[in-house]
Amino acid sequence: MIPKTYLQWYQCITKECGIPVTQAFISHRLAVLEDPKNQETRRFASLYGQPHLDSIIGWLKKAKKELSEG
Repeated sequence: MIPKTYLQWYQCITKECGIPVTQAFISHRLAVLEDPKNQETRRFASLYGQPHLDSIIGWLKKAKKELSEG
C-alpha cells in the first residue's frame, strides 16, 4: 500500500515496518530526500512521482515538528 495521508504513512513506518520515527531518522531521511542529486531521491521520484516525494517530505517535517513539541 502506498500511503495517501500522514496517518497512513506514520502507521506504515511505525507499525508495518517497525521503524521508530525519531529525530535522527527524520533528519537522515530529509537529508536524502531533499537532495535532488541523491540517487535514492531520483529513484524514489521516478518510481512514485514527484508529488508523492513532496508528500513524504512534508510528512517527515510534520513528524519532526510533532516530536519537537513533545
